This record gives sequence, C-alpha cells and structure tokens, in this order.
Amino acid sequence: MKGVIFTELMAMAEENFGEEAVDAVIEAADLPSGGAYTSVGNYPCEELLTLVGGFSAHSGLPAEELQRLFGHWIMDGFERHYPQFFVTRNTSIDMLEAIEDDIHVEVRKLYPDAELPSFETEREGPSTLNMTYRSPRPLAAFCQGLIEACAVKFNETAQIERKDSVTPEDTVARFRISTEPAE
Repeated sequence: MKGVIFTELMAMAEENFGEEAVDAVIEAADLPSGGAYTSVGNYPCEELLTLVGGFSAHSGLPAEELQRLFGHWIMDGFERHYPQFFVTRNTSIDMLEAIEDDIHVEVRKLYPDAELPSFETEREGPSTLNMTYRSPRPLAAFCQGLIEACAVKFNETAQIERKDSVTPEDTVARFRISTEPAE
C-alpha cells in the first residue's frame, strides 16, 4: 500500500488526537516499519489496519467509523493535490464513474507499483449509481467515506446502501448511491 495513505492517516490522527497519542499508538503497535512512513514508500496494509485499531482503542470510535472518517479526510487531500480530476466532473456520480477508467489510469502513471482496488459501475439513472469495490484489502468503510465526501464536494446529499462480501482473498462491497442537490 502506498505510503501516502499512511502519511495522511498520521496527519489526520495528529490533528484529531494529538502528537502524543499518535506516538503512543505507534509505540504500542510495534510495527515492522517502526511507524516511519514516506509518501512514496510501500507498506503492508496490515500496518494500516493495526494503526486504525490503535486509534480506535485510543478514541473509543469503532475502527469502521475511523476508516469512514479517514475516507473523508483523504478526499480533501485528493481535491487539493489533484484538482484536475474534479474540474471536468459535474456531479459525484460522474466522478465515481470515472475512478476505474480515468483516475486510476492517471494514478498508475504517477505510481506504477500502486496496488489499486477495482471499481465496476453501472448507472441506474442520472443520479443513481451501482458501484462494486473489490480489493484484497478490507477497506470498504474507507471507500464509503470517500463516496460520502465526494457527494459533499459536489454539494449533494447521498443515500448510500452498502452490502459487503468478504472472503479470505477479497473484500467486495456493493454500493447503491443515489444523490440529489443539497439544500
């Protein structure tokens, strides 16, 4: 998993829990990397899950909720660092539909060794999308947070239904996303 995800998690945790809490969680986790991450490095997803679990224990928030909130955090970073992905899209549905064939193509140019999840999409109408997330990493809640934050970025409200299917090899989450302009 790309280090930028880890550095962003550390930034979110530091902003929300403080530097001392981050240091304590890293120390208690006894990670192979020692908790030292660079944005261009590659690290095992297990370390990310261990850190999320540590921050969950520290904050009292369920790990799935932390993943979801982290999805919101990352969306802000995506918009700051890659505004070109947003300017040609008019709705969150347009943006979500572009992940696999447009955005991931560009991500692979920047990070050829990135192991990205796959997304399949099917429109039900102008404001409803069925999207399937498939990954060996159990980050469906993180993906849901990204979807929620995407709707916010486009000034929309979203109804999101999610059904998970987890096997030893894959996490599959099926989302049904319906949006409307926010009031």
